[in-house]
Order: sequence, then C-alpha cells, then structure tokens
Amino acid sequence: MTVPVSEAAPIIRSPSSAAQRLRNLWLCADDYGISPAVNRGIRELIARGRVNATSVMVTAPSFSAAEAAALAALAGSGRGAAIGLHFTLTAPFRPSTPAYRPVGPDDAFPSLPRMLAAGLLGRLDSGALRAEVASQFGAFTAAFGRPPDFVDGHQHVHLLPQVGDALLDLMAAAPAAWIRQCGRASRLSARWGDPKGLLLDVLSRRLRARSAARGVPINPAFAGTYNFARERNYDALFASFLDGLPDGGLVMCHPGFVDAELQRLDSLIAMREQEYSFFAGERFPQLLASKGFVLATVAPLRGPE
Repeated sequence: MTVPVSEAAPIIRSPSSAAQRLRNLWLCADDYGISPAVNRGIRELIARGRVNATSVMVTAPSFSAAEAAALAALAGSGRGAAIGLHFTLTAPFRPSTPAYRPVGPDDAFPSLPRMLAAGLLGRLDSGALRAEVASQFGAFTAAFGRPPDFVDGHQHVHLLPQVGDALLDLMAAAPAAWIRQCGRASRLSARWGDPKGLLLDVLSRRLRARSAARGVPINPAFAGTYNFARERNYDALFASFLDGLPDGGLVMCHPGFVDAELQRLDSLIAMREQEYSFFAGERFPQLLASKGFVLATVAPLRGPE
C-alpha cells in the first residue's frame, strides 16, 4: 500500500528508476492552525520539500482564511503536499456546532481522558457528533475550496469507534480521501514498552476493518509516537520510526516554532522546535537515504488488503 501526492526540493523526488527502488514515506506535520508560529514552521518545511503532508485544525482560533490561502498556495505550487483535516474533539478547543455535547469548562470540548472514556464506552451523542463532523468537514471545504486529501484526529480521537464511523460515513463525499490508521509495523513483542502505541494499535484494528468495508483507503503503517512531555534526542527517535516501516508508511510529526498562542493552547511544546530543526537540517535527508526512504510524490494510496 502507498499514499497520495507531492514533488519538491532535496528530498521529494519525481519517479525514476532510482527512486522506485526506495520506499515512499509520508511525513505528516500535525496541528496546522494551532498557532501562527507553528503554521509558519510547517509552511517553511513544505516549501523546502522536507514535509509532504499536513493536517489542519479548523477549530483552532489561529486558523483563518489567510492561513488556509498561504498553505494552499504552497501545496499547489508544484510541491504537492497533501492537506488533511485534523478532526478535533478535545479541550481546550471549542465545538464548531453550538449544540455539541458534552462540553467542559469554558464551553470547550471535554478533556482527553473524559473524551476517551466516553468514546470507548460508546456514550457520545451520535447526532451531535455527526453534526460536528459535518461542520468541520464543511469548514475545511470552505477554506480550501475542496474536500481534504485525508482525515486524521487530534490526539487520535478518530480511532474511537463512534468517531471513526461518523467520519467514514461522511468521507463518501470525498471519495479520493484516505483516513489515517495508527497501527505500527513492528512485531507485537516489541510493542509492550509503549502503552500509548499499543492502545493505538488495538483501536486501529477496528478502523482498518471499517475502512475496508467502506472502501476508504488507509496508510499501511504508522509511526511517530513518543513522550512529548520531555526533551529527547529526536534524531535517534526518528531513525527508530523508520525501522520496519513499509513502502507508503506514515510518520506523524509536530514541528514548528513556539509562540504565546501555542503556550496558551498546548502544554506539550518542548520538542516542537527540535523537530523543526531536525527536518530543516541536513541530518534528515542523510538519514532518509541511509534507511532507503524518499518522501512520496504522487503515488496513489491503495486501500487495505
């Protein structure tokens, strides 16, 4: 399986006999829209051909028509970054539909623990959830003039059964779009040291089955989770993400610069600038080459086998 889109600077290459011997990689910068400084960092990496996908938070206060236009201009300039919807259901962000329930303090979405509990127990209001899905899809389409290339979820909420079903139902209106599954390529015996990754593996099994039933394409494998709360050597982390990743695999990342808006909305900011520096630097293309990867171009995503 593989995924969609691209062409750009030093790392993204046009198809050739040499490139075809390499594995295609999808590097998706999450959280476009969360703050002006993060938006700027993501656009800079796209412009340099260092990132070939980004997912957009249409409910974030810093997402605007101008921020959408700046991103769309880059994605349509021959660099071809895929632009997706980063579906959001957790605090401190607010619903785009006034009737959405449950909500927490300040009329924001519930905290992640509350959302996980409600989602895993099947206690979300189906009608309100589907209205919110439709509203965020509509906001993306209005901002970019087209449906998203793919869909994923902020804090992986799209993997919750009710949420995934609501998203898949609406994706019939965007037949070329794919949905991110978060199952990893590593052996099961290697997963027990990463409880979060193991939960994503389990939840992704259901999403893969539902996607297959509806004919919605998915990425073949996923990587990129780690403890965002403390400083790490991101170079070494990224190298580990590529181990065992198949052709068309997707790595999630969160590069950008830190500003007051990001500090207001997100407590896990320690690694964003380190990620940006790594992707903008020369160690990144060297590492990709040494691991046998190239950022994907316009290869289509195949559905689940």
